[in-house]
Amino acid sequence: RTFGGSEPHWPRQPPQAPPGSPNVVVILADDLGYADLGCYGSEIATPNLDRLADEGVRYTDFHVNPMCSPTRASLLTGLNAHRAGLGHVAHSDPGFPGYAMELTDEVPTLPEVLRDHGYATYMVGKWHLCKDSNLTDSGPKHSWPCQKGFDRFYGILDGFTNFHQPHRLYQDN
Repeated sequence: RTFGGSEPHWPRQPPQAPPGSPNVVVILADDLGYADLGCYGSEIATPNLDRLADEGVRYTDFHVNPMCSPTRASLLTGLNAHRAGLGHVAHSDPGFPGYAMELTDEVPTLPEVLRDHGYATYMVGKWHLCKDSNLTDSGPKHSWPCQKGFDRFYGILDGFTNFHQPHRLYQDN
């Protein structure tokens, strides 16, 4: 009944991953074929990636889409790309369900789930999951990585740039 005798309703500690929880590293590479890594039978030596694969979980039945953004959307949400909101890579929102060119807010992303269970989440590289019209510092950022579950982000938001000398790099928001 009094402020001094009351307990706050929010948790005092943020969630913590249980002791011994595994590290989760997801590597998604554009235009990489199934047998382009040594662990999947390539004649090209990829010892560091092979070691990660040997010590972790390898997907052998994840079905990709013929474009980068829909595949990334499916991996991050567990949904068909159209259901996740990225049925194509047209950088527009024609007003049809499944073609909004940004992740739907109706389901959590993998980093949101991990964060809610005490994991720190970090994304490096190409995002390419938001409309071109939202790629400005003054524009809405609701579909940027830090609003989709990542604590930190360093990389490019759009997909069509020189990856060796990108025209714009972003850090967080």
